[in-house]
Amino acid sequence: MRRLLWFFVAATVGFSCVPSAAWADEGMWTFDNFPSAKVKKAYGVAPSPAFLDHLRKAALRSLGCSASFVSPDGLVMTNHHCVLGCVAALSTAQKNLVEAGFYAQRREDEQRCPNFELNELVGITDVTKTIRAATAGKSGAAANAALRAATLSVQQSCGDSQSVRCQVVALYHGGLYDLYRYKRYDDVRLAFAPEFSVAQFGGDPDNFNFPRFDFDVGILRAYENGSPAASPDYLRWSENGSKAGELVFVPGNPGGTSRELTVAELAYERDYALPAGLAQAAEMRGVLEEFERRGPEQLREANERLFGLENGIKVQTGRRLALVDPQFFNAKVAEEKRLRAAVVARPALREDAPAWSEIERLQPLRLSLGRRDAAAGAAARGLVGMALTLVRVADERTKPNAQRLPEFSDANLARLARTIAVRTPFYPDLEEIGLAFGFSKLRETLGTDDPLVKAFLGTESPDQLAQRLVAGTKLGDPAVRKALYDGGKEAVAASTDPMIVFARALDPQLRALRKDDEDRIGAPSRAAAEQIAKARFAVYGTKIDPDATFTLRLSYGAVKGFADLGGTQVPPYTTIGGLFERATGAPPYVLPRSWLDAKPALNLALPMNLSTTNDIIGGNSGSPLVNARGEVVGLIFDGNIFSLGGDYGYDANRNRAIAVDSRVLLDAFAKVYHADRIVSEITAARSH
Repeated sequence: MRRLLWFFVAATVGFSCVPSAAWADEGMWTFDNFPSAKVKKAYGVAPSPAFLDHLRKAALRSLGCSASFVSPDGLVMTNHHCVLGCVAALSTAQKNLVEAGFYAQRREDEQRCPNFELNELVGITDVTKTIRAATAGKSGAAANAALRAATLSVQQSCGDSQSVRCQVVALYHGGLYDLYRYKRYDDVRLAFAPEFSVAQFGGDPDNFNFPRFDFDVGILRAYENGSPAASPDYLRWSENGSKAGELVFVPGNPGGTSRELTVAELAYERDYALPAGLAQAAEMRGVLEEFERRGPEQLREANERLFGLENGIKVQTGRRLALVDPQFFNAKVAEEKRLRAAVVARPALREDAPAWSEIERLQPLRLSLGRRDAAAGAAARGLVGMALTLVRVADERTKPNAQRLPEFSDANLARLARTIAVRTPFYPDLEEIGLAFGFSKLRETLGTDDPLVKAFLGTESPDQLAQRLVAGTKLGDPAVRKALYDGGKEAVAASTDPMIVFARALDPQLRALRKDDEDRIGAPSRAAAEQIAKARFAVYGTKIDPDATFTLRLSYGAVKGFADLGGTQVPPYTTIGGLFERATGAPPYVLPRSWLDAKPALNLALPMNLSTTNDIIGGNSGSPLVNARGEVVGLIFDGNIFSLGGDYGYDANRNRAIAVDSRVLLDAFAKVYHADRIVSEITAARSH
């Protein structure tokens, strides 16, 4: 699974959309509402409160992914594609760690990842009454302001600091509000990463398919005060891995699902948002592919960006294919009709019945504003986005905390300052083509005479503007960015950097566009969604899990294969031997020299990857796969082709999560990479 990126082949799959969660293994459950009795009925094992608490403490959230502690000394396991940005940032033209891999022979050789953070969930508090009281009777801008102020107040009372992160989380689309308190680790160092070619073996053709043969793992370490962090609640390694039919759990942070959206909202996604996003992403892929063909340095520069873009194309493709499948969409329509009928039948709920009509009313306006928002967002990326951030933070810091845009609250400033000052690769040629593309799409979408287009382009062409901004800016230098951030409003106002001058001129119009969308679409949509959530609670209660919110959840399932498109049963395991059989020597099926040399020493019969029925989605990348004893038996990294409509529904017959088997992880650490220090730490922790 590649960072919130999923797609779906709709014509072949029928989904169960029944709110009672008819499929035994469906659900991304919060830890304070986990259905242990349901698991007991299905598998004969009831997870205890102590078991759940242990998994919660061992599980971690990273940037767009999940992770877990696997030793008492802060050793962390996640996916290679979750640390790819770190590996790329630590690479140079002379030493490409993405291609060659990385292993810290000694603990002191572990290298700090720029602007990387891990979060450990340490507490959950229900704050629904507080949030609801603040927004009661308000609408539009007043409702947005009240929600923002109440959220900040609750988060500040939690004790946000350098080592603590607090987040108000809306569950069930505003049916519940919880305060999540995290312990933060912002000193995170890279200990191991394999070569890109084996971590992403099979590339885009194999992505979201099974059988798979990926070694998609990255090993980090969390530090506190310059020393390895103490992590007493770590996951021990299973001695024997898993077996077919065995109960397994996935603690992780699914990024987002849309299972509770109304039919009107799903139709908007199907008919406008997804097609528009796909068309633009496909064009940008062509631009990047042409850029990579210019030479090996351009290939290195654009590799990570193209990697992410291709995943994005798949997720958007799959989501739309799910929604254009009549069987699936009709099931969503029927589900909504049942709920609306139940609401109308209960006098106490009838005041909530108009909420669906309100959301329907908002969709044409959402379409109008959405075109402008998407076009402006595409044109304000890269260093233009950085310049806008510097302009805005200088202004926002002069305001009271409750009146600021949420991303510039006191709780977020420390991380923002680190982001601005971190040294990350800056490639002027790649930046220029990205900006030129965004500017040209803005003009194409809105037209030459649109005021927003004129504000961006003036009398220049997209290529001319991009060339001028990139050639003249110094914002690629983190020291320059830090000086502007530290200098505040006076420094930003005095800057003659063309990116800053450009951002200063654009900021008022972009702020107005954002406010219009929040007041006219966001606030009324949120109010209607809360009414629907209230009604859904009255009818179904919390026996259904809430949509994913990139917060910690727990899913359960079993190691299990599935039937492919032709009806042939696909076994749940692949083997190391299968990896070598699949290798052709040509991309994307190239094995690095380290694996070819180690082949005689490897146990080719050991499992390589496995499939399970766990209900997961993007963001679960890097989640541990654990057995009923809480032991690591695998590392989630993907889903099969049938799971890719998981944003909207779940099919237990074919939806599968895909993991790297724990046995190949230890075998390759030892025999391919001779990473004895990591093997010793993991196996020593296992025996404790």
